[in-house]
Amino acid sequence: MAKDKAKDKAKKSKETKESKKSSENKEKKEVKAKKTKSKKNQDAEEVEDLEPAKAQLEEPTPGEEAKEVAKEKTEKLKEEEEPEEAAEEKKEPEAEEEAAPEEEEELEIVEEKFYSLNLRKIWSSPREKRTPRAVRFLREYVARHMKTDEVAISEEANSMLWQRGISKPPRKIRVRAVKDKDGRVIVFPGEGKGEGK
Repeated sequence: MAKDKAKDKAKKSKETKESKKSSENKEKKEVKAKKTKSKKNQDAEEVEDLEPAKAQLEEPTPGEEAKEVAKEKTEKLKEEEEPEEAAEEKKEPEAEEEAAPEEEEELEIVEEKFYSLNLRKIWSSPREKRTPRAVRFLREYVARHMKTDEVAISEEANSMLWQRGISKPPRKIRVRAVKDKDGRVIVFPGEGKGEGK
C-alpha cells in the first residue's frame, strides 16, 4: 500500500508539472500572439501615415508638367508629319530591293565545307574555361582546314556553343564553313547530327 501511495504521489506531481508547463506554454503563445498583433497594427498605422505622403509626392511638379506639355507638342508634330512619312515609305521598298543584290554579292561563296568536330578533349580543361576554349578550338580548326587567318563565328554558331553556359559546351558539333572571295571564312551551324537543339 505504501508503494501505491508513493506511485500516486509521483503521478500527481508529474501531472501538476505537466499542467504547469502546458499552462506556461499557452501563456507564452498568447503573449507572442498579442505582440505580433500589436506589431501588425503598428505597421498598418505606419502605412496609413505614409499614404498621404505618397499622394503628396505623386502631384506633378512644374518640371513634370513641362515634360507633359512637350510630349503633347511632339505628338501633334508627329501627326502632321505622317502624310510625309507615307510618301517616304513608298520609296524605301524600292531602295531595299536594290540593297538585296548587294548583300548577295558580299557573300560570294568560293568554298563551302561541313565539319563535324568532337569537342571531347575540351572537357579536360577547368570548368570555367571550357566554352571559351571550345570557341578558340573551333576558330583554329576552321582556320587550319580552310587555309586562312580570318575566321568569323556567326551568332547562331556562337549561341550553339554557349547554349548550356560556360562550363558545359556540347561534346560534338557540326558546322558549315563558308569562304568568300576575299579569303574570309564565316562559320555557321551545320545541318543534321550534332546541330544545336
